[in-house]
Amino acid sequence: MSAEVIEVSDANFQGEVLESELPVIVDFWAAWCGPCRMVGPIVEEIAKEYSGKVKVAKLNVDDNKETATKYGIMSIPTILMFEKGDIAKQVVGAMPKSALIKELGI
Repeated sequence: MSAEVIEVSDANFQGEVLESELPVIVDFWAAWCGPCRMVGPIVEEIAKEYSGKVKVAKLNVDDNKETATKYGIMSIPTILMFEKGDIAKQVVGAMPKSALIKELGI
């Protein structure tokens, strides 16, 4: 199984995230956001290390305003963990990998 971070959008969010059998970690980010660029590699490491246990996705808030608005994303980076279509955990802001894993409970 390949451990990669998938790009999600307004168009495929329902199928990729809300209907996923696995818990899904979604990184809400934007290209201009410095802290988002710090979190990006951490999210990719989590995708590799927890492959098969969680699905990891990124959603660009500038390109997918509908989904970002639906989930009340006011500041980025925001990471939401979905389980069976519901938000299970929420982390706002950049943090070290160990802290992020602890916050998400994975």
